[in-house]
Amino acid sequence: MATDSALPSSVISRLRVRYAETDQMGVVYHANYLVWMEIGRTDYCRACGYAYRAMEAAGLRLVVAEARVRYLSPARYDDDIHLTTRLLALRSRQVVFGYDIRRATDDTLLATGETTHLPTNHAGRIIRLPADIHAALSTGPTGQAA
Repeated sequence: MATDSALPSSVISRLRVRYAETDQMGVVYHANYLVWMEIGRTDYCRACGYAYRAMEAAGLRLVVAEARVRYLSPARYDDDIHLTTRLLALRSRQVVFGYDIRRATDDTLLATGETTHLPTNHAGRIIRLPADIHAALSTGPTGQAA
């Protein structure tokens, strides 16, 4: 497991709220925050040098075992969103990501979240995280300012 002092830096994903992501009140529908966290996770892994597609091609799936979102302020259509993704824990059979979602124009914290993932094989059996993927995530994002 990575300790707090050894955790790699974060990755920032930039998004713009699309009209289709809002409800009748003009507020981003709550489930879209989970979709955004998936974007952040994918960007984080890619920045570590291991794209999700490559993981899946190698037979690895990172299944979501738990997801948590705390909604603090609404995002609205056309807001410029900055999603910060960081690794919270890395174990042989578990990966935990943390997220902060902010409106870029005023830096308002809109939501925070966390997802816990279990590495599985193509048959859905929990496995140890392959050493090369563990090493890539342990090293953290490259070429990205924290």
